[in-house]
Amino acid sequence: MKTTIEDLMHSSQVTFGTSGARGLVKDMTDQVCYAYTLGFIQYLKQTQQLNRASSIVLAGDLRNSTPAILNACAKAIVDSGIKVINAGLIATPAVALYGLQHNCAAIMVTGSHIPDDRNGIKFYKLAGEILKDDELLIKQQMIDLSDKLFSTQGQFNEADTYLPGIDKTAADSYKKRYIDLFPEQALTGKRVGVYQHSGVARELIAELLEALGAEVVKLGFSDTFIPVDTEAVRPEDIELAKKWVSEYQLDAIVSTDGDADRPLISDEKGEWFRGDIVGILCAHYLHIDHIVTPVSSNTCVEKSHLFVDVKRTRIGSPYVIEAMNHYVADHYAAVAGYEANGGFLLATPLRKNNALLTPLPTRDAIVVLLTLLHSAAEKNIPLSKLSEQLPQRYTYSDRIKNFATETSQQLMQKYTGGIEDKNKQRIETDFPELVQQLGHISNINTLDGLRITFENEAIIHFRPSGNAPEFRCYSESDSEKSAEEINHLAMKNILQTYNK
Repeated sequence: MKTTIEDLMHSSQVTFGTSGARGLVKDMTDQVCYAYTLGFIQYLKQTQQLNRASSIVLAGDLRNSTPAILNACAKAIVDSGIKVINAGLIATPAVALYGLQHNCAAIMVTGSHIPDDRNGIKFYKLAGEILKDDELLIKQQMIDLSDKLFSTQGQFNEADTYLPGIDKTAADSYKKRYIDLFPEQALTGKRVGVYQHSGVARELIAELLEALGAEVVKLGFSDTFIPVDTEAVRPEDIELAKKWVSEYQLDAIVSTDGDADRPLISDEKGEWFRGDIVGILCAHYLHIDHIVTPVSSNTCVEKSHLFVDVKRTRIGSPYVIEAMNHYVADHYAAVAGYEANGGFLLATPLRKNNALLTPLPTRDAIVVLLTLLHSAAEKNIPLSKLSEQLPQRYTYSDRIKNFATETSQQLMQKYTGGIEDKNKQRIETDFPELVQQLGHISNINTLDGLRITFENEAIIHFRPSGNAPEFRCYSESDSEKSAEEINHLAMKNILQTYNK
């Protein structure tokens, strides 16, 4: 059977999301995962990034579906005449770092923060994450799938294991990167909770903290997958943080999403930091001067005046990376990016604490967790005091689950499809309570979704999810309470419109 990756996307319902393929586990058959991997390899060969002397490093997260998908990816690599390096179940940034250090392509099987009934495959070329231009060319790949290899259900006819034994080089190198970055015993005297849940880096985080002198309390281990989303923290996790810091007298709680590219960190009061705040604090600690962040991030990055320049992009790491690449091409020396989920991307090498930190232009959670803990330790202040150096702007986000993509598109078209004055009128008509509370609309930004700024500088940002049937709402205001209230009000209005 011959097919293009683009045709396969439609027939299988497994589509490209942020830097890779994502879909329901039931749709991610051996054949679909094999095909996607084959398309990626063909693209690398066509662009002369791969030959028979090359290797591809493979790793995955802790979802139940991950081992089968890894096996299908490995079979496609082997059938292409390429060597497979099995890095095991480790963090996404660890796999990416190995690829950069060894000049090889990488594949990470992960669904990140989305529910366990879904999974994904993230692709890394030799220079790092695939970008949108790469994605377009991969979609065009024509692949030939042997009918003898798969059953009519798309599973392998022969239940063989194609993964070699685990090579720990990637995991060890990533761990060494952060032990080397900080002074010996940098976190001595700190008592830190590690919220383990089902995060693939749950043991690594504890090992790093202990190596840096912290006392570690392991919390919330789970054998079943928990979809921790660092942009929309679950109510139960908010309650757990407050309970744990009190019960165990913790200075902080640290965690990540499923594949450890998004950080989650609480202060000594059990208050979770927002991802766009920790991104600013991490960049400031590392003395970054040119910073990139998506349009949805907190505006205090500009208001803080901590950086020489700030670039705003569409939401998604490929857009952040492209903008960072422009900075690098212009020969700026300290360039980084972060997303509203807290994932931190380093575009240029830098020196800190007499150590050289090499570029890692993909989302990374560990660098954020450790830099914030060390920053507070250096200043001898509680973690809650770190953000006080920033302008007091507060963000909040929420989402409507199981919100049809078609409905999301209809809503976006309604409010962005006409001239700006007409769009403002439609929004003010449909959201009268927001107008009454925040004033008239002063600005609309449609770079990615619909970002509405009101007269009192409060912001509501609507955006359909790019990789799940969800509708997201980000809000920003001058108080935490207001940011949450206007978010709930906006979401209530959306649901009313949706139910009409």
